This record gives sequence, C-alpha cells and structure tokens, in this order.
Amino acid sequence: MFDRRQTREWIHGLTALILGLFLLGAGANLGISKGMVDLLSGLLFIPEYPAVYLRGVFRGWWDWAQDKNILMAELARLKEENAKLRILGAALESERIHADLNDRTSEARITLRAPMSWWNEIRIDKGEHENIIVGSPVFCDGYLVGRVTSVSLLSSWVELLTSPSLMIPVVIEETRELGVVVGDGNGNVLLKYIPAGRGHMIGMRVNTALIGEQLPSGLPVGKIIEELGTTADGYASYRIEPGADLSKFYSVSLLRPVAAQP
Repeated sequence: MFDRRQTREWIHGLTALILGLFLLGAGANLGISKGMVDLLSGLLFIPEYPAVYLRGVFRGWWDWAQDKNILMAELARLKEENAKLRILGAALESERIHADLNDRTSEARITLRAPMSWWNEIRIDKGEHENIIVGSPVFCDGYLVGRVTSVSLLSSWVELLTSPSLMIPVVIEETRELGVVVGDGNGNVLLKYIPAGRGHMIGMRVNTALIGEQLPSGLPVGKIIEELGTTADGYASYRIEPGADLSKFYSVSLLRPVAAQP
C-alpha cells in the first residue's frame, strides 16, 4: 500500500504532466508557446548581456591585436628594405662620384716656381693636350691652392692664393658670411669684406662661394686663425691658414670642367 508521502508525489507528478500536456496542446493552437519562449528569452537576455558584450569587446581587441602585429611586421620588413635600398643607393652614388672624380681630376707636376714670383704663381706640366682650361681650380692635399690663368699646349700657369692679384669669393662655413680671399704676396692669405662685429670667428672654416661652373662652391680653402683689424667703412679682415702648405709643394691636382653633352 502507498503511504501519504508517495500518494502526494504521484498526485503532483500527474498534475504536472496533465498541465504540461494542456499547455503544449493549447500552445500549439493558440500560439502561447512562442510567447512563453519570447518571454523567457527576454528574461535570460538581462543576465547574458554582460557576458555577450565582454565577449564582443575581447574578440574585437583580439582581432585588433592580431591586425596590429601583422602591420608591425610588415612595417618592419618595409623599413629593412628601405634601409637596404638607401645603402645600395649611397654605394651607387659614391661609385658614380668616385668615377666622375677620376674622370675629371688630373695630377700635375710643378715644373717652375721662380724665386721672384714664389708666392704668386707656378708652372705645371699639363696643358691643352690634357684638356686643361683657364679658370680650372688647382688643389694640393684636397685644399684649393689657386687657379689656372694661362694654358699652352703642354703646360699651364697657376696663380696661387698668396698672390695679391687673385681674389676668390668665399663663405664662412659656420656663419654663412660671404667674403673675399686674397694674398699679400708674402705668403699670407687674407679674408676681407666681412662685416665687423660678428664675434669670435677664430677656427671657422672657409670654403669657396658659387661664382661659376669652373670654380664650384664648397671647395675647402682653410680656416681663420687671426683677426687683423677693422677698416673705416666697417669691414673686418682676418688671416687664413690655407689647408695646403703653400711654402713647399711639388705636385697638384686639377679639376677639369664637366664635358659638354653631345
């Protein structure tokens, strides 16, 4: 025999079964089941929303991080390629400049330096036969020492920086002040026509200023070693130490002009 407890359980179970079958049948006919599902979905949306939102945030962050890593790797690859291209470009440009210098430079030996014009001019063993022309710059140890003033078939005369008749427009590298370099005929090279009051300029470097194709700008001349004084019209003068030793040298280099294009 069943006791009361078992009887109640059977009653509750049968009641739930009958109610479930009733709701199932009623829902199929009246659309109640869809309403219940929608209601249940709405109630469950509230506790599910934070988890769904956080999942979307984390997924978006993960996708962004993955895309960022890909872009950073691509950027690093492009930087490496650009660095290699710069190195290659610099190497090619250096080779081109070196080849151009080899084509344009010519070594010459000093064949005459008369005692009476020791600081004014020299004669070299290169002339028209070597395509030397008037106005070509002349160097020693990489520094400008003068310009070609006359050319014959097999020799040329070069006027030196120490000559009082050779005037070379120059620029002070550190301040970009323009001036003129001229010799005194006794072994000194002077820098003139610099406005007075420019401050301490000892040790500053002096290069050629642009005055034509035969004497390009930027050719090194020397450095300022002494301020000599100021003229009445407000210009200071300085003494220049040439980069090359003009008191004794036996060979020079010449820079020929660019060959004319056909």
